[in-house]
Amino acid sequence: MDISCSSCGCDFPPEGLPYICPTCGGLYDFHVDVPFNPAQVDPSQPGIWRYRHTFGVPPAASPISLGEGNTPLLWAEVMGRKIAFKCEFLNPSGSFKDRGSTIIVTWLLSRGITDAMEDSSGNAGASLAAYAARSGIKARVFVPQSASGPKCRQIEAYGAELVPVPGSRTDVAEAARGRAEEGFPYASHAYLPFNLPGYATAAYEMYEQLGNKMPGSIILPAGQGGLLLGLVRGFDALRKGNVAITDIPMIIGVQARACAPIWALFSTGSRDGGSIFENRTLAEGVRVRYPLRGEAVADAVMASHGCMCAVDEEEILPGRAELAQMGFYVEPTSAIVWPALLKHIRDIPDPVVVVLTGSGYKYE
Repeated sequence: MDISCSSCGCDFPPEGLPYICPTCGGLYDFHVDVPFNPAQVDPSQPGIWRYRHTFGVPPAASPISLGEGNTPLLWAEVMGRKIAFKCEFLNPSGSFKDRGSTIIVTWLLSRGITDAMEDSSGNAGASLAAYAARSGIKARVFVPQSASGPKCRQIEAYGAELVPVPGSRTDVAEAARGRAEEGFPYASHAYLPFNLPGYATAAYEMYEQLGNKMPGSIILPAGQGGLLLGLVRGFDALRKGNVAITDIPMIIGVQARACAPIWALFSTGSRDGGSIFENRTLAEGVRVRYPLRGEAVADAVMASHGCMCAVDEEEILPGRAELAQMGFYVEPTSAIVWPALLKHIRDIPDPVVVVLTGSGYKYE
């Protein structure tokens, strides 16, 4: 197992599921990158598990899958250019989070954990609840009281316990951490690194769907930035596994200006979280004031020669309407990519891939 604390280097323990390093409080991460090897892709496996050789999951662990991944890459013309849209909202629970949840829940079962909790603005919680239901794990999901009604109903429909928390998204995370400090297993999509190789599978799919060719540029929403970081690692794994690939795509991460800490970090270099506001935004899925891997995300964007983009509230619903007119029914969090695309479309290299992360059925 190639997971250790990114601060002190202590290995992830062989039992239990600590969400942070018990020695120093640092974040766990993978310290050995596994190159993508096309010869090891196993199409007989369910969902994204055909890429299992890149996951670092215990060999004896049985995959908990709902058929996630293999989402379509659909083309449309925008301002005279052909743009590809990666339809992650067509994953089983309606968001890209399923790519991470399938691996997290598989890890839980491999360690004999049958009760777990998560905190979420909605999509991560719904995804964990779905895979917990599939596996027989009892799930508890902390959400803001303001979370979208359809997402809350979806969480409860899977049989998970819904725990609404007053206040901000940060308050929700604090409530979950408090419960974790009491010893309750915390299957956090933000703290734990297991979701990152799951998100990387979207990079492998894009490469295959483009005819074994790398995207020139990618535009996607970024809250914690896990999807962005996973994609970058996936493209890097492809490059390491194929000497003919020399570059990774230009990455444009998009945040709502109401809460845009990675944009601020990228734009100003400021790491002062106190200067970042957590204002209400229609894009609830990216309302994250303190992204745990924010510096790594900003560094990845910079290394790709890309940028972070902040979108104003009045741009979000018109963008959602424009995408719907093209046949893409997404939630407001996903729609923030539209104004970012219009802003950068003349300056970014082909092929352009825009990632649509969550279903419009999750919003009311």
